[in-house]
Amino acid sequence: MSWQVIVDFDGTVTKKDSTDMLLERFALPPWRVLEEQWIRGEIGSQDCMRKQIELVRATPDEMDDFIASIELDWHFKSFVRLCQRLQLPLKIVSDGLDLTIRNVLRRAGLDSLTIVANHLAYVGGDRWELTSPFAKTGCRSAAGTCKCAVAAQRAPILTLLIGDGRSDQCLAQEADLIFAKAGLLKYCQTQNLPHQSFETFADVSSLLQQALNSNITAKAVQNNLALASE
Repeated sequence: MSWQVIVDFDGTVTKKDSTDMLLERFALPPWRVLEEQWIRGEIGSQDCMRKQIELVRATPDEMDDFIASIELDWHFKSFVRLCQRLQLPLKIVSDGLDLTIRNVLRRAGLDSLTIVANHLAYVGGDRWELTSPFAKTGCRSAAGTCKCAVAAQRAPILTLLIGDGRSDQCLAQEADLIFAKAGLLKYCQTQNLPHQSFETFADVSSLLQQALNSNITAKAVQNNLALASE
């Protein structure tokens, strides 16, 4: 049974959402208005983040110093090694910023990982620009990175989703197994999606080994229970 592992970044691999931290530190105040519009569903995350990045005022040195302060869940390195040992392809698939992700992972010695994310480009002075090379027309989440489209590239193998927030909700409807925390955990609970909760990647490593040892997906477990109740 072949698997692919799709891992969110902000708030999942990192201890806090680095994009929110960046905006709080460097963006002009109207970024919060855009955030509220996104929360209310008036705009998609792609449009929201593009306009928010236009409000960021940070020199490259300030950006580098900020990125250096981002804390990683250090159990993630052990999880990566576990996936490599098991020959499970792992991708960081994020609706966040590639510059942040690459630099944080490089600092941890994990710069060989595949990263799929929005592209943050320096355009001079203290200005930055966001583009979304992995967006997809018709994406149900109107996201800058369509996680469903990324996961579908390796179909029909099974998909393990590991995440914490709203950008993971679309793929959660399609994934064969979900390890969730924070907002994604609440979403899985309210939508009655099969999942396992976690706090750190130490938990994730343990859950993954249990799932592979049982050779059964969470969806299969749920289907069996449903059939038994009929």
